[in-house]
Amino acid sequence: MNDRHSPSNPSSPSSPAAAPVAAPASATAAPAPATALAAPVTHYENFPVASLLCPPHLRQPIAAIYAFARTADDIADEGDATPAARLADLAAYLADLHAIAQGQTPSPRWADVFLPLQGVLRSHQLPVPLLEDLLSAFAQDVEKTRDAEGYADRAELLDYCRRSANPVGRLLLHLYGVGDAQALQQSDAICTALQLINFWQDLSVDIPRHRHYLPRADCALHGACQAELLALQSTRENARLIADCADWARTTMDSGAPLVHRLPGRAGWELRLVVQGGLRILDKVEALKGGSLHTRPRLHAWDWLVMLGRALIM
Repeated sequence: MNDRHSPSNPSSPSSPAAAPVAAPASATAAPAPATALAAPVTHYENFPVASLLCPPHLRQPIAAIYAFARTADDIADEGDATPAARLADLAAYLADLHAIAQGQTPSPRWADVFLPLQGVLRSHQLPVPLLEDLLSAFAQDVEKTRDAEGYADRAELLDYCRRSANPVGRLLLHLYGVGDAQALQQSDAICTALQLINFWQDLSVDIPRHRHYLPRADCALHGACQAELLALQSTRENARLIADCADWARTTMDSGAPLVHRLPGRAGWELRLVVQGGLRILDKVEALKGGSLHTRPRLHAWDWLVMLGRALIM
């Protein structure tokens, strides 16, 4: 869901955080208003979020989780704040998360995010460590961008995905009441694949902003020159590198796709479109043959028809 995280690999599973953290409400804490509702999803995404396919009783909880993750991602990414200011804001955001988990009132700054989320924490006993993982990943992203530092290899990048993407899928499974090991592993695979797909989709945007997600080991394997990558040059070596990374994302998505048959009713159909949205973006990345270094592929009306057709035959 995150433009980098929009939305893991079975070889790098997320820690289960199986016991939801539900801190008792303080006797003096002000309860979240029953009418606190999450804002509707308006940010462009490659997949449906709390759409009409989502079970109606879960649209608000999912919107609240999405608002939490999207706002934190924007703190880390958007605007002209310094890295120090971004990290300070993320620390304040984490403090508000801990406050509502303890039944306390959040600060006014992000009340529209945390009051709805507080209601969901209470009603659905969400595992708070999964929300903390998201903030940990966003803070890491700020630090790596500040230092113009990339990732050494796929293992290091997968650890980032474990915290930046996989928690979202696990939170949704928690809402759906699905928590067996196989489902968690498949959810991790889908979420990591979506994160990787966003990386390869956003190369033309991320690299000029000093974000480097192409692992150095993969660059070396394909003979890709860092200077040419930073200059967004579509060389034969860079094209091979991006094609290999796209294939990695596709294989990862395919390993998680059987989860669509585990989720009941509308939830399963929405997940089908999530999976097909990611795969459709990969189609476009691959068709560019390395050109995603200077062109950002997007989904259009025709693509949604293709995705729907593919979802129907999954």
